[in-house]
Amino acid sequence: MGSLGPLDLALTAAAGVAIAAACGLRAFLPLLALSLGVRFELVHVHPGVEWIGSTAATVTLVWATILELAADKVPALDHLLDVAALGVRPAAAALAAWCTFVGAHPAIAVAAAVILGAGALGVHVTKAKVRLGSTALTLGAANPFVSFLEDAVAAGLAALAVLAPIAALTGVALVVWAVRRAFRRRASARLSR
Repeated sequence: MGSLGPLDLALTAAAGVAIAAACGLRAFLPLLALSLGVRFELVHVHPGVEWIGSTAATVTLVWATILELAADKVPALDHLLDVAALGVRPAAAALAAWCTFVGAHPAIAVAAAVILGAGALGVHVTKAKVRLGSTALTLGAANPFVSFLEDAVAAGLAALAVLAPIAALTGVALVVWAVRRAFRRRASARLSR
């Protein structure tokens, strides 16, 4: 890998942020997008982690993605998956962030991994609360539909991260803004009661 210019470094970091955010919804789908991005030289990573674009890593991530997506459609398994994902999704986000903050000082890459891993945990916890609400309201009947919506958001965000990182980063910012606004409205509605 040759020397990367400032624009390449910024695009790669933006891709890492978007992939890490998508990891809050699905652990392996965003990592698969990262793997494919590295494999087809659309995303640059630290030289020590170029293995993520290897055939073995890509095949493993394809199978892990298929299993995760299938298990999330089964109401009993989706809750178990959410519990297991408390550690897996933040770790996947941290890995994606650390890999993509290429050219940054190692301390910055580690800080990005920690912060974005925590952010993915926040996305995961919010998603789990929505899923619990869906289960309570529909006795789990709506959960597969909610799961397909989560798949679409994670896939779209991961694809944008690889193909149009700035657009993906803008999408992440808009989602964060919308979620914060919804929580503020909800909190002020509770206070006004």
